[in-house]
Amino acid sequence: MKLRYIFAIVMLWSLNCFAQEGASAYSFLEVPSSSHAFALGGANITVIDDDINLMEQNPALLGPEIDMQVGFNYMHYLGASNFAGVRYGMAAGDRGAWSIGIQYLGYGTMSQTEADGSVVGTFSPQDVVFSGMYAHDFTDRLRGGINVKMIYSSYEQYTAFAMATDLGLNYYDPDHDMSLSLVLKNLGGQIKRFDNDYDRLPFDIQLGWMQRLGSSPFQLSITAWHLNKWNLPYYDMEDNGSEIRVLKQSFISNLFRHLVFGLQYAPSDKFYIALGYNYKTRTDMSTYNRNILSGFSIGAGLKVKSFALGVSYAQPHKSGSSIMLNLSTNLNELLRR
Repeated sequence: MKLRYIFAIVMLWSLNCFAQEGASAYSFLEVPSSSHAFALGGANITVIDDDINLMEQNPALLGPEIDMQVGFNYMHYLGASNFAGVRYGMAAGDRGAWSIGIQYLGYGTMSQTEADGSVVGTFSPQDVVFSGMYAHDFTDRLRGGINVKMIYSSYEQYTAFAMATDLGLNYYDPDHDMSLSLVLKNLGGQIKRFDNDYDRLPFDIQLGWMQRLGSSPFQLSITAWHLNKWNLPYYDMEDNGSEIRVLKQSFISNLFRHLVFGLQYAPSDKFYIALGYNYKTRTDMSTYNRNILSGFSIGAGLKVKSFALGVSYAQPHKSGSSIMLNLSTNLNELLRR
């Protein structure tokens, strides 16, 4: 079946699921599994790098250059949360590639209590995402990709199952080292609910641009996300300690909450240092003891022979920080040694 027919079928199914009413959930789908993307602000969909861990950001970044590559990722998120995953990719002819992966998200151990507050035990909430991806080069510069995700969630005695789809396009101009991307993320819906309420997936429309600055080793990126919703609420604390939902009325503040900025120093394809700024993260943390580093992220990557290592770090508020590690290797090169 040709790729355009696959796109059409999945799009129709996904839009039908998305049209159902319900509350937003599954926010863990917005957490990147790539240390490179995390370093560039956490929402980069345009960076060009032959790293299998990046493809979760945008399936159109997958290509035949990712042949027999396997990648591992680990992230210590806020609190006791720890995420880990593995992904494998392989070429499919001269113009295509496919990939499979699994991502585990654990949130530590929590107390199980009765309505009166008495503790009766503990439980460990978790989410698992299985994904299959395919991408195809339409031209030498334009590539499309699709990522289908099966999501299983288990919170104490409650379980749920959902399916989501990401659709991506990437245009890359090697002469000017410019990358443009469009991604529709998390089209889909719940198949099995936790209870009687329907929880909606965090659907997101993203646009991205990244380009080298002249002939320098620096690259600038801007990613616009949550374009399907202009007002992005955040939560503030009342004097009694309860949270209230607040909408930013300022046009400038709303605009910058939709933009993620990244700056990268990459003197070669073997090494990079990246810095990101996410204004939405900074404003979201305004209630929770943010510090001067809130909204900023930093990371670096190094390739040695057939191995690549990436690490990134962010501290959204004073009492919590996140660190992510990526490791990937090309099995073709290992077998030739």
